[in-house]
Amino acid sequence: MDQSIPDAGAAVDHATINLALQGGGSHGAFTWGVLDTLLADPRIDFEGISGTSAGAMNAVALAHGFAQAAQHPKRDAREAARESLANFWGGIIDMGALSEVQKAPFELLFGSLGAASPTADWLSSLGNIWAQSLSPYDANPFDINPLRSFLQQQVDFDALAQLKSLKVFVVATRVTSGQAEVFSGKRLTADAVMASACLPMAFRAVEIDGEHYWDGGYSGNPAIHPLLYNCKGRDIVLVQINPIRRPEIPRSSAQIMDRVNEITFNAGLIAEMRAIDFVKRLIADGKLSDTQYKDVLMHRIDGGESMDAYAASTKVSTGYALIHALRDLGVECARTWLAKKYRFLGVQSSVNIKHDYLDDLRVPVSNTGKH
Repeated sequence: MDQSIPDAGAAVDHATINLALQGGGSHGAFTWGVLDTLLADPRIDFEGISGTSAGAMNAVALAHGFAQAAQHPKRDAREAARESLANFWGGIIDMGALSEVQKAPFELLFGSLGAASPTADWLSSLGNIWAQSLSPYDANPFDINPLRSFLQQQVDFDALAQLKSLKVFVVATRVTSGQAEVFSGKRLTADAVMASACLPMAFRAVEIDGEHYWDGGYSGNPAIHPLLYNCKGRDIVLVQINPIRRPEIPRSSAQIMDRVNEITFNAGLIAEMRAIDFVKRLIADGKLSDTQYKDVLMHRIDGGESMDAYAASTKVSTGYALIHALRDLGVECARTWLAKKYRFLGVQSSVNIKHDYLDDLRVPVSNTGKH
């Protein structure tokens, strides 16, 4: 049912979508390009956004624009959101232009210890004392976190808490249970976003209301369930920047670590896709009512093979050329998606979940009535 193409006449003139934004360090600049393109399309409105790590940063940057427009009615919300995203990523580039020693903590926060980068080389020159011998509790006793101050400068979280026109959900992983924690409304703070992006080998767990949190990618990258339970719209557009499959077997230690990280951070997404597929099949077979259960329409914008050219190790790079190349790729892919897949919105899924995300071990629907 996911593979047939609706007639052009079936396409809606106006669509409201929910966005699910993956994390992936500097590769989140691809998502910037996608969001900028969607915001520029007057046919599309937004109900909710769920984001993890860099996806969470994109989500709050976009929502900041909506919040500012809500406080100043003469401002156009879409243009304010586009401007906010551009300012955020411009700030990322500016911070990355610091000297190697100055930007090392920032790159670690925005990327990965396992990656090959100038920062990793800098750490190696120090004998890898920070990366290999000391935990962040030893190496960073004062919990220095440059991105927190940057976020607080870029995003008005008080205004965000009052925003009614857009629902924003940021996901972090509770350290003690390994479960996903969703932050929204008044709980959506700079600390919540930092928790969503907290790589445990680089920075201390973020404490919020007595609980401690690590990167949301461990439990949902991104988490789709907040959009299922808290938003009315059926259409969910996943902006995916971490590939599910890579054709070549990694052989170097850096390549192996990169692939392990990709698999780990995609696990939650695959689990949620399995659940969505199962419910959709139950509805299709008449075993569940679509008046009681939402028949979700899943869509995806990704970089495809073009994204494969950017190794996972580049997720720590914040150079102007890379950030803008990824942004431009996001713009191109979003425009292509709109041209080919907009017609699916409100009609049916444009993602073949079984083919793209699942294995051959799906539980047969016919057996579910016995349990």
